[in-house]
Amino acid sequence: MPPVAAADSITPEPVTDESVADEPIAVRQRHHNEGHGRRLTAAFEALEGFPVLVESRNRVLRLFEAGEPASSDVVAAVEGDVALAVAVLRLANGVEGRTRGHVDTAVKAVEVLSPRTVLSIASRARTFDFFERTAVWQGVPERFRLHAVATQRAADRVARELGYEERDRLMVTSLLHDVGKLVLIHAYPGYPRQVHGDARTPEERLERERSELGVDHAVVGGVLARRWGLPQSIASAIERHHSEDVAGGSSLIRLADMLAHYALSGAVSPAELLGVARLVGIRPQQLRSVMYDLPLPSSGGRPRQIDPCPLSAREVDVLRRLARGMVYKQIAAELNLSTSTVRTHLHNVYGKLGAMDRAQAVLMATERGWI
Repeated sequence: MPPVAAADSITPEPVTDESVADEPIAVRQRHHNEGHGRRLTAAFEALEGFPVLVESRNRVLRLFEAGEPASSDVVAAVEGDVALAVAVLRLANGVEGRTRGHVDTAVKAVEVLSPRTVLSIASRARTFDFFERTAVWQGVPERFRLHAVATQRAADRVARELGYEERDRLMVTSLLHDVGKLVLIHAYPGYPRQVHGDARTPEERLERERSELGVDHAVVGGVLARRWGLPQSIASAIERHHSEDVAGGSSLIRLADMLAHYALSGAVSPAELLGVARLVGIRPQQLRSVMYDLPLPSSGGRPRQIDPCPLSAREVDVLRRLARGMVYKQIAAELNLSTSTVRTHLHNVYGKLGAMDRAQAVLMATERGWI
């Protein structure tokens, strides 16, 4: 792939051919749009070579030095690098079977492929080293990852504040939410400086993209995700994270994106931030708490479930209530069961977890994110 130029105009070159100049406006507009299409297509193809960071690859290699690592450690390594996450998800979604095209978390991807396959992907991946940068990528992979991971961290913090259940998917969609910007960097080498100009906040920059290019990075990112064969749940979250009528995981990403700009000393509109927080369901006091925790990794909170849970749904219900301090009779009344059935469920829980008593069972299930 040729080196990225330092600057380039995003506007079409002046028309010099008289036959073209005489064409109707609609025809010239079509040529203009086709020019944009060619640029974007070439940029999509260029991103096939987007590199994994050297340290990301090395961390995966180190996991296997002492034998077979825990799946949770492999998942964390995948979720920490944009290119590695894309490579793993693309391969997992191409595997024949019932999960084909439906793998939308790194947890599922590692389960489908196996940790050893992730090792193989990382070992063969193109890499980027901040200290040995090439003319092609310059510092883009490092800078891109900083904002991606900051958004991911903010999204997970907000998810824990809300008790949001789809944390595994959110870890992927928040990491990849801005992949459309990588396309625009290649399609328009003057991007983002020439396009954004003096726009300061994320909302202002998005408006500049739409007015100057006729498209924004969120929409382009959704198209790219579909070209990669990623599930609709990922593509839609990326595509809609700046939409005014945003909801669900996309709304969390929009809020997290703004919080990441704030954490990295970027300009953010307080009114816009509060507005999106209200949309998500975060009260101002909760928002202040989240902002205080960033950009440092926050401690505590419910662990994410990585390892498969051996308990049935009813056993989890019973154990969750036991963890709240409820006695057998209270659990039975709340779940409309008999006390003997509750006792049987807990007996099964102890056996499946290898726990000696209720305290150990609750601790083990909590640590693994099952309750």
